[in-house]
Amino acid sequence: MDRRVDRGQATRRHLIEVATELFADRGYEGTAIEAVLERAGVSRGSLYHHFAGKDRLFEAVVEAVHERVGEATLAAAKASGASEPYGLLKAAELAWIRLAGDAVVRRILLIDAPTVLGWRRWRTIEEQYGLGMLKAVLQEAADAGRVPAGLVEPFAHILLATGNEMALVIALADDVPAAQATAEAAVEEFLARLLRP
Repeated sequence: MDRRVDRGQATRRHLIEVATELFADRGYEGTAIEAVLERAGVSRGSLYHHFAGKDRLFEAVVEAVHERVGEATLAAAKASGASEPYGLLKAAELAWIRLAGDAVVRRILLIDAPTVLGWRRWRTIEEQYGLGMLKAVLQEAADAGRVPAGLVEPFAHILLATGNEMALVIALADDVPAAQATAEAAVEEFLARLLRP
């Protein structure tokens, strides 16, 4: 029984990996289920055992990419060596802006996800992976007297929206490196004005 469960989980992960590559390369509309089946080397029944349809497979891909982005931004915050809210938020926000230039992140999370999943579901996933960390760091800032305690929640939403808007600007830019550089400078200045001691 355990082997069958392990195989099932491995198949699910494999389908998500293959679909991630295809959705990033071709977009949601340009990716047929048949292409996923062919590249993954699995049967239609196997795919539908794990996902009710292409939209559910895409949702799983979005969540997997968000999880990777969350891990990368958290790792950047830890690697920064910062211990105060300004440094932690700066490292995490800059990591997110740099990830916005990645083809997988750009196509799946920023271009296709809001349209395919609908804004409400996309936003729920965004909040699940990004909002919690922002709230935690802003709560530290509030505890240190840097942010009014009653504004932690709205400030977290403002920072999430700011990072996402800058990521969208990068995703849609003709010159991605230039857009990233401008966004990084703007985010640094914004956070400095908000939180720097």
